[in-house]
Amino acid sequence: MSTARYIIAVLLMISLPPAIAWWYVIHPFVGFWRRVGKPITYMVLTVFFLGSMVGLFAIRDALVLTDFGTNWILIGVATVLVIPTIWLSIARAKYLSFAILVGVPELEADGAGGKLLDEGIYAVTRNPRYVEVAMGTLAYASFANYLGGYILAVLTILGIHAVVVFEEKELGERFGEQYDAYKARVPRYIPRGGV
Repeated sequence: MSTARYIIAVLLMISLPPAIAWWYVIHPFVGFWRRVGKPITYMVLTVFFLGSMVGLFAIRDALVLTDFGTNWILIGVATVLVIPTIWLSIARAKYLSFAILVGVPELEADGAGGKLLDEGIYAVTRNPRYVEVAMGTLAYASFANYLGGYILAVLTILGIHAVVVFEEKELGERFGEQYDAYKARVPRYIPRGGV
């Protein structure tokens, strides 16, 4: 069990920060990346992403920090959290393609790419992907039970919220009144009255 917990802790530490950083590199500078073009943008970001993972892997033990040991109660908490995380992942995947996930519509040269996702799970929460990531991070941190995982979970939730604010600004510019009506109708994170 200790090995599995350590592997989960390391995977969290090397994959999640670069994934969230991807959005911090795209959203605030979307105008720049549109001018650069998708091929160069994705080449630069992929090198950054993979390079970050390699760098973080090299210092993994400094990142995972204190091992609090196997805790079966926390493994139970992780199980309870991972079930809705998987459900959200399945519900979200019907609407959020890989291209959308990595920001292809945002990078359209005219800034008008894609369509507003407002059906299915997106009719009850505007950000199911981010709720999924937050819950999944908490689940994996609980399972791993390393101090670094808990710190990363808190930073991830704060980081995700900031990403959402950037995305909402960009979606408002791209979809205008349609997005404003959607925002008024559908909550940001927690569904009103269930899914």
